[in-house]
Amino acid sequence: MQTLKRLFSNFYVVVGVLFIVWLTFFDSTDLYTQIKQTAKLRNLTQEKEFYLEKIEEVKADREELLSNDELLEKFARENYLMHKEGEDVFIVVEDEKD
Repeated sequence: MQTLKRLFSNFYVVVGVLFIVWLTFFDSTDLYTQIKQTAKLRNLTQEKEFYLEKIEEVKADREELLSNDELLEKFARENYLMHKEGEDVFIVVEDEKD
């Protein structure tokens, strides 16, 4: 008991403990915020990797489309409903029944 009293009567120990408590709980970069920011960084890093993979897939598809005219025409017809002159385009919509 005497050691604890002597320890907490020291100004530097009291200020040091208060400083650590302040940094852990009350500061703008407290422990909770740091954990939350680390989780957010991990999530954003995973999203970045996902989008980089998607970019590579799109680049590969683009190269394939630009190198093959038949594939480009098929893509334009299916996705953008393009057609040649004199052609009629019919869109068939299937009913979804549960």
